[in-house]
Amino acid sequence: MTRPASRPSMLDQLYALSSAEDLFAFLDLPFDQAVLNRARLHVMKRMGQYLAESDLGQLDDDAVRAAARAALQKAHADFENSTPRAQKALKIYTQPRGNVVPMEGLRLSVQ
Repeated sequence: MTRPASRPSMLDQLYALSSAEDLFAFLDLPFDQAVLNRARLHVMKRMGQYLAESDLGQLDDDAVRAAARAALQKAHADFENSTPRAQKALKIYTQPRGNVVPMEGLRLSVQ
């Protein structure tokens, strides 16, 4: 007698998806393609930040799906009327730039 194949967990199913569009389709969420074209990596990063606030390992599949859906919807909304630079979702936007001289530090020398 063979055991029936177990269904992958919701987290495993989410990890198996290969694109942002696949994630939106899997979670039955509408999205604006222009937002993804402009801020795909930022939306995914922000979703991960929102999900990190939850202990997904302690949730059942339905709760994981609901948390992922809410996080993705909120992350997408963050970038609908804003830019990646304004949202500062990636580390590059929060690190100080060491080789930049502020305008206040420059003086015009007239001779």
